[in-house]
Amino acid sequence: MLVHKARKLRCVTGAGLLGWCAMNIHHLELFYYVARHGGISRAVRNMPYGIQQPAVSSQILLLEQDLGVKLFERSPFKLTQAGEELREFVRPFFENLDKISQRLRQHSAPQLRVAASELVLRDYLPAVVERLRAAEPRLRLGLRSGYQAEMEKWLTDREIDLAVASLDAKPPAHLRCLRLLRMPLVLLVHKKSKIRSAAELWARGEIDEPLICLPQTEAMSRLFRKGLKLRHVDWPQSIEASSMDLVTRYVANGYGIGLSVNAIEVVKHPAVRVLPLDGFEPVEVAVLWNGAPTPLIRAALGAMRDFVHRTWPQWQCDDKLPE
Repeated sequence: MLVHKARKLRCVTGAGLLGWCAMNIHHLELFYYVARHGGISRAVRNMPYGIQQPAVSSQILLLEQDLGVKLFERSPFKLTQAGEELREFVRPFFENLDKISQRLRQHSAPQLRVAASELVLRDYLPAVVERLRAAEPRLRLGLRSGYQAEMEKWLTDREIDLAVASLDAKPPAHLRCLRLLRMPLVLLVHKKSKIRSAAELWARGEIDEPLICLPQTEAMSRLFRKGLKLRHVDWPQSIEASSMDLVTRYVANGYGIGLSVNAIEVVKHPAVRVLPLDGFEPVEVAVLWNGAPTPLIRAALGAMRDFVHRTWPQWQCDDKLPE
């Protein structure tokens, strides 16, 4: 998003010279998209970042108030004479932004900012980065960990370029999504535990062992709760862990039964045993981004897709890579 800063621009309309007037650059950007796509609702669907239709409408009204002219008819959409003139004035600037930014970036090292869970950043992303750096040795990385809601906000605010998330809910319409894989849920018990299957727990009716899992807002925990409800099992969470590594470690220390996914990097521990959760929905892992993918983002998506195919071919989703 362009910096929201007022600039002094000389504007001329069909009615004659208006003189010097203050115009907000962001308002001009919104008007450009409205004029380009033929209406506010269409502009919202094609904006390179997330913004709601009421916000666009109110800011366009502010622009018209600042100028003292009407820029377009709403229904059916049609630019006024003043709107036509303003569109021709701002169009060269906004249409050439991508070209100038790409030309300037050629003189600097490419950067990729990725958000994901600590597990993904630590155990899985390095293989993707190695492939990307083979093609672009100067690649600069920005890494941060978080949950789906946080990462969606960072994408919307253009603070990151890609997010690898366990989908708890359908991503916002303005974000693009490539589903990578669906990982089965499992329970972790101490190796000395007498419990041999999850079905033994459901048959009890009341489970005394403490449950260790990620926060209830996480996709994994919500899917597990959904499965418990279908089986009429009430099992409240006793320990909230910030990562799946902590879940495994606490189970190994004898603090309770853990909820995890069936990834060997997570569940492998000499003091832990894995119990499959048959009939529970798997966790869907996807990569999210905002707007048209750059060549670097497309390369990262391809590398992630190939890594999943090599590592978990049985769980891979069949989504197509963006062209």
